[in-house]
Amino acid sequence: MLVELTEQSLPIRIDLKYATTENFTGKPVYRANARCFLHPEAFAKFEAAISLAEAQGYRFLIFDAYRPPEAQWKLWEHTPDPSFLADPARGSPHSRGVAIDLTLTRRDGTPLDMGTAFDAFTPLSHHGNQQVHAEAQRNRLLLMGIMTTAGWDFYRNEWWHYQLFNSRSYPLISDADAGTDVMP
Repeated sequence: MLVELTEQSLPIRIDLKYATTENFTGKPVYRANARCFLHPEAFAKFEAAISLAEAQGYRFLIFDAYRPPEAQWKLWEHTPDPSFLADPARGSPHSRGVAIDLTLTRRDGTPLDMGTAFDAFTPLSHHGNQQVHAEAQRNRLLLMGIMTTAGWDFYRNEWWHYQLFNSRSYPLISDADAGTDVMP
């Protein structure tokens, strides 16, 4: 049901932050060998985004895509903030395979400056925040332009988060169906 994204099959980089300590919980949520997946409809739109980015000299660095409901619960238990996390009782677009967290890089892999780190749960992460310097605002708009042109919706509180429109119409997908093992 899900399509795996790999650095061998696509011109992308993958750094699943929830498989590391480099996330807001400070500890791994996924096992180190976690894999990156999207729903087939999201994958098709992501391929379109890859083409648009490449035509402008950019590539994507993926921080998260499909997120098992079990992982969503772990994140929620750590930080139950509906401004930045979907309540797992309702389900997350990530847990449906129709959301992706990412940034743009130059072809050499250098990430563009977006003004905050991934998962910086502050108003500085909001699209249109005027306190973020002009270069970061331009880079966020570039990312948004590429993703929305490819058919993605954005979340106003997180410059890195994109999802399919009507994301809640897709079913939740359990970890057993995807292979993105959640830490016990």
